Amino acid sequence: MDHPKHIVVVGCLVKNADGGVLLVRHHKRGWEIPQGRVEEGESLLDALHREIHEETGVEVELGQLASVWSKISQPTAIIFNFLAHYKNGNLQASEECPELGWFSPDDALASISHPVNHDRLKTLLNFSGAVVYQAYSSNPYRIHVEDQLTGDI
Repeated sequence: MDHPKHIVVVGCLVKNADGGVLLVRHHKRGWEIPQGRVEEGESLLDALHREIHEETGVEVELGQLASVWSKISQPTAIIFNFLAHYKNGNLQASEECPELGWFSPDDALASISHPVNHDRLKTLLNFSGAVVYQAYSSNPYRIHVEDQLTGDI
């Protein structure tokens, strides 16, 4: 029996004390929230802290899981998106992300041109307490399922 193979990704909406949103500019995808793949044998939360630090140089105080996105087109992926607050450290660009900075929420949304990353940030900025689930495909980008996971049965 073949086992399904999904890429596991973590992303994070990081805000500072002034309500600024931390964005990084990736070479291929443009501006986005800090995010990256979970390495084999690594926990989600360890991967999240590692990716944020590698891409930005900062440490965060982790909040809650806010959304789970399922990319159902190839290559398939499961993306766990969290909320966090800036804790400490100085912003430092990396080879992968040569630019980064704090943006107002409106400027952050206006800066993200990649449709998936734009919708992901919009979902995180509008977080109301219930985890949002979305299944989508790319090329072209299309949402197949969107729901809130409230815990109600």
